[in-house]
Amino acid sequence: MIRVLLCDDHALIRRGIRDTLSDAPDIEVIGEAGDYGELRTLMRGTKCDVLVLDINLPGRSGLDVLHVLKDEGNPVKVLVVSMYPEDQYAIRALKAGAFGYVNKGGDPAVIVSAVRTVAQGRKYVTPEIAQMLVESLTTPSHQAAHEKLSDRELQTLVMIASGKRLSDIAEELMLSPKTVSVYRARVLEKLGLTNNAEMTVYAIRHGLVGET
Repeated sequence: MIRVLLCDDHALIRRGIRDTLSDAPDIEVIGEAGDYGELRTLMRGTKCDVLVLDINLPGRSGLDVLHVLKDEGNPVKVLVVSMYPEDQYAIRALKAGAFGYVNKGGDPAVIVSAVRTVAQGRKYVTPEIAQMLVESLTTPSHQAAHEKLSDRELQTLVMIASGKRLSDIAEELMLSPKTVSVYRARVLEKLGLTNNAEMTVYAIRHGLVGET
């Protein structure tokens, strides 16, 4: 039996994933968490084979969690299930230690297949991610400016380009407005931009957010 922990801040999404996985005869969901703090508490008292982890969590993001688990040498295998398209976070997640990356909007059966693959210690990547990996190997010199951003800087860029105010971002990420302003300033500097409108245009052009 594959023992799974879920970590997603949306209860309805957790329920949907839990129901999908619970229908599989060889998978058991043994716990759920809505943020990093709850996840840490769960993991101290529960051994699991696979952690199904969202990227967009309050406070520490899923990428932060991946870095922490990697630094601690935690052997749990992580499958990232995110609303973000593969070209935004998949490579970052895999580099941070994830065993796979699946989009929430895809076929639910894919999540079941991915959990089984990851539980065996194998990487799970979609054809789209495989293509991105090949391209990154064959054209290592080509790198978009936003790929040089830190995980939190990229997250700030995407949220600003999605129309969120700095105060909203600060509340969602459990950071101070001043800290979010620092991330914004770094994004502007690294991308050679001057204001939020230019950030939004950049994000749309590079497929980081959809056009509104």
